[in-house]
Amino acid sequence: MSEVAVPDVKSVADLAGQSDEYRAAVEKIVISHAVNELYGAQVFDEPAIALAPTPYAKWLTCRVAMEEYHHHVRFRSLAEEIGVAPDRMDPANKKPLSIFSFQLRTWPEFCVIKAVADYAEILQVEDLLHCSFHPLRNLARITMPEEKFHAKFGKDFCLELIQAGRAPEVQDALDRYFPITPAFFGASNSKNNETFRRLGLKQRTNDEMREDFLLRVTELVEKDFGLKLPVLH
Repeated sequence: MSEVAVPDVKSVADLAGQSDEYRAAVEKIVISHAVNELYGAQVFDEPAIALAPTPYAKWLTCRVAMEEYHHHVRFRSLAEEIGVAPDRMDPANKKPLSIFSFQLRTWPEFCVIKAVADYAEILQVEDLLHCSFHPLRNLARITMPEEKFHAKFGKDFCLELIQAGRAPEVQDALDRYFPITPAFFGASNSKNNETFRRLGLKQRTNDEMREDFLLRVTELVEKDFGLKLPVLH
């Protein structure tokens, strides 16, 4: 990438003075988060409340769903502040990520989704913690503790299932869900990612984040769960 001065944009008001390229890049990131936080809450988190096996599990799942919906509200509010038209955040116009195509049917599946997919989301949020657009950086800092709670929720309930003799169900859910998760990070040599990094909006390449994700999930599954991570083809 060429060596150019990275913008340092401290407020929404300051965004107006940036280049068209910078404003468009910020909008892409904010729209993506707004759409996918909403879609994930709709297809995974809210339906999982009915799957949760105990009142305690339902309570925590309600908290997860509430927080995921709130993530959408936060990103959508920022999008509206920077002038994004509401129709650009409609899943009918902005396709959600492929990880949400999985058809959730069981409690072990949901626990695996939280343990694995929310690890991926943590990495995405981490990459915004030093974002050159400060409102997005601040939003990432607010969101991060909740994303960590969601991943811990998944880990804790997976461990509970394993200890109760239901390791085969957790392994089966991993076998079916994990292979679609690496695509969450986007294509190698992504033009969007190159632009985001050049403008200081993101820090790492998609492949660097994907590699970090695979290392973390391998440790989670093989060391903490004592299970086998499916081989990617």
